[in-house]
Amino acid sequence: MISQNPNKSVIYWLLSGCFLVYIMVVVGCITRLTHSGLSITDWSFMGSLPPLSEQAWLERFAKYQESPEFIKVNYAMQLEEFKHIFFWEYIHRMIGRIMMYVFSIGLVVLIIRKKIDKKMLPSLILLFFMGAMQAVIGWWMVYSGLQQKPAVSHFRLATHLMSAFTLFAFTFWFALKLLNPKAETSTSSVANEGYKLKWWSLLFFIVLIKQIIFGAFTAGYVEGDASKIRPGHIFNSWPKMGDSWMPEQVTMKDSFYLNVFENASGIQFVHRTLAIVVVILLCIIWYKSDKLKLTVSQYRGVTFLIYGVTIQFILGVLTLVYQVPVVLGVLHQTGAFFLFATSVYLIFHTFRKEEKIVEH
Repeated sequence: MISQNPNKSVIYWLLSGCFLVYIMVVVGCITRLTHSGLSITDWSFMGSLPPLSEQAWLERFAKYQESPEFIKVNYAMQLEEFKHIFFWEYIHRMIGRIMMYVFSIGLVVLIIRKKIDKKMLPSLILLFFMGAMQAVIGWWMVYSGLQQKPAVSHFRLATHLMSAFTLFAFTFWFALKLLNPKAETSTSSVANEGYKLKWWSLLFFIVLIKQIIFGAFTAGYVEGDASKIRPGHIFNSWPKMGDSWMPEQVTMKDSFYLNVFENASGIQFVHRTLAIVVVILLCIIWYKSDKLKLTVSQYRGVTFLIYGVTIQFILGVLTLVYQVPVVLGVLHQTGAFFLFATSVYLIFHTFRKEEKIVEH
């Protein structure tokens, strides 16, 4: 119980940070799906007030009109349309600023109240470094779309997304350690059976990370692709890609690397294939866990993983078939976040020894 934990203040602080990272990822997804990410063209604007007068809006719109996106894509856009895309990018940046306040002010308060143990300091320093890097990577990503090409590099998009997921994983792991102080080592061999899932859980996590990265590739624009069509907007059929399981477009480029990382059809094919691998690994974990005596936390982690993968797979198919509508796209990204968090939770608990066993 958190209420009985001596580190409850720090735990609430860390979990608040986790929630804000989740909100930032969701709003970032909406920003991407509504093509809003390049509406604010300067770094210095981050954290300031939005335009509050018609003149301020016109000045902000004038800056956007100098960007490659307006010149080459949105040249017919009017001020009212600009306000809509500006809103999502502004909210996205504001959440980043709120995160900074929550982490920094929260830390100061906890230090004053003497809630921070010296053993926590290395983790806290790393946490703040990762938060700062998330902001820098965000601007580095946006900057790639403010040059000649009015599109964000899919590599930078994936890097930005994974930096957010990494920040969440580290913060969540830190909270889990405080929530679950080391128990006395059990002498019962039965209590250690959950350990047999630890390497499968880790393998699932590694494949899931690759799947999330290719999900970001699928959502972005591929550099060098003259058509500027996102991989998620082609072959909108399932289970086949059009009329084939593997159309010739998947291998149209000259090398394996180009087909996997810089070919829109190849990227979607890898994303589809990894989804099947994720399901297979889940079935293995499910099968093995059914024969083991698991702790409460391990049982909970496996259960959430089963439901999460099932829902996420269905959402992925629907998102593809309906050509990535905003609502389904956001739900699909939320599903990825939930699976990521559940996988971190399961790894944490399969690498621990606990005493309370679930009978099933």
